[in-house]
Amino acid sequence: MIPLFLSVYLTLKNKIHAPALLGVAVVSLIVHLMAYPVRGVGIAVPIFIPPISATIVGILLSRRYAPALAYISGSMGTLIGADILNLGKIRGLGAPVASIGGAGTFDGIFLTGILAVLIASFIVGTNDKSA
Repeated sequence: MIPLFLSVYLTLKNKIHAPALLGVAVVSLIVHLMAYPVRGVGIAVPIFIPPISATIVGILLSRRYAPALAYISGSMGTLIGADILNLGKIRGLGAPVASIGGAGTFDGIFLTGILAVLIASFIVGTNDKSA
């Protein structure tokens, strides 16, 4: 719930509705294409695909709001692309528990959001000579 609420807050506070929706859609598509079922575990995604794609999308959509867009796109795109769009595949995987949004503190959505913000902040901060 926290990534969802934080994404909504960042979108409303920065008035980045259209870029946020576009970013979530693009990252959702990328993550969904890269997600694959793992028997006994659930749906897996290569670990660096979501944060790197979210960072690129955030920077391309707006350098000014790149960190916020990277967080929104990464966390919500991973939730939608990996979890929501793969709900039909979970039943046949034999996983003991189906967890939407990950389980535990260091799940994929949490890590994607944090890594995307850090990478975007570093790239925008080091390349922005006007500040």
